[in-house]
Amino acid sequence: MHYQPFKVKRLSKKARLPKRSSTLAAGYDICSARNMVVPARGRAVVPTDLAMQIPLGTYGRIAPRSGLAVRKSIDVGAGVIDADYRGPLQILLFNLGDEDFEISEGDRIAQMVLERIITPEVEEVDELDETERGEKGFGSTGIKSAA
Repeated sequence: MHYQPFKVKRLSKKARLPKRSSTLAAGYDICSARNMVVPARGRAVVPTDLAMQIPLGTYGRIAPRSGLAVRKSIDVGAGVIDADYRGPLQILLFNLGDEDFEISEGDRIAQMVLERIITPEVEEVDELDETERGEKGFGSTGIKSAA
């Protein structure tokens, strides 16, 4: 299968190219271009000094690094990078922990997974197909019926 290249431009000498940490890794590690602190119970926008061209038919999903999530309670937000965006990539980090999180230039702070997408036209309808679940919402598939 032939894929388009994942083109990345460094915007400064502090930028580090996204890199997969193993052959079968799904995500590309994304690194900070600055020394920063994400305050306890706070958030920060972390510059990467990268711009990129996401391959057509995909988007970049920014995801947390599992080690940071488990050990430091670090999560990410604003995690969709569209294929037509060419500006600088910044990572929104949330510190859900009780201690400040210190970031050094070059630290791996998040990962980007390139995911395929479909974008069909929206069709307004008067009725939707019936299903067994119907309109049952949150948690409804985990409820056992009383027999």
